[in-house]
This record gives sequence, structure tokens and C-alpha cells, in this order.
Amino acid sequence: MKLGVLALGLALSALAVPVSAHHSWTAEYDAKKPIKVSGTVSKVEWTNPHTHFYVDVTDASGKVTTWNFEMASTPALERGGWSRKTLPVGTQVTVEGFAGRNVVERAIVTAFRGPDGKEFFVPKLGN
Repeated sequence: MKLGVLALGLALSALAVPVSAHHSWTAEYDAKKPIKVSGTVSKVEWTNPHTHFYVDVTDASGKVTTWNFEMASTPALERGGWSRKTLPVGTQVTVEGFAGRNVVERAIVTAFRGPDGKEFFVPKLGN
């Protein structure tokens, strides 16, 4: 009997880890803070669970601010036609999204355009 209870406890605890690992994007980003920036890609992190890319944005006074943008997983991006080579460092981009709740220069991507104005597919993250 004790062995059965122990096995059940282990099985239930193993299920809890994957469930708690996923989070809503609204926990980190604020849908009431839409942003749109244009700048130069300075870094790309093609990783799971979410891909990040960084854009250097220069304001009117010449000050450069680096934004950290989060997108979906690499498999989701690949299904939408992206690859590691889609976004090389130095590319001019325009990005729209929602700013971070705690870090203003961090955002989740909702729209993405390349230097020619072409809009790229942006997979939706879970809500």
C-alpha cells in the first residue's frame, strides 16, 4: 500500500513541473503599453523556449537604447518561415509589441517589418 501511495505521489509531482513551467505573456508584458520602435538588430538569441532579439534604437538626441524583444519558440518561428538567417545583426527593422511590466525596454512582439517594409509572420504566444 505504501509503495502505491509513493508511486502515485511521484507521478503527480512529475506532472506538476511541466504545468508550472508555462506562463501567460501578460504576466511579463502589459497590453496597455503598446510600443513601436525602429532600429538596428544588435543581437539574436535563437533559443527555446522563446527567441529573443535585440534592437538598438537611437533617439533624437543621439542616445542609443537597446530593446530586448521576445518572440515564440524556434519551432513555431520555423513553421512560419523563419530561420537563424532571417534576422542578421545589422538589419534595420521596425517592431511593434507590448512593453514589459517591470523593464520598459523589453517587449513581446506583435508585428515585425524588415528594411523594405515587408511584414514577417509573428507567431502568437500563449495568453
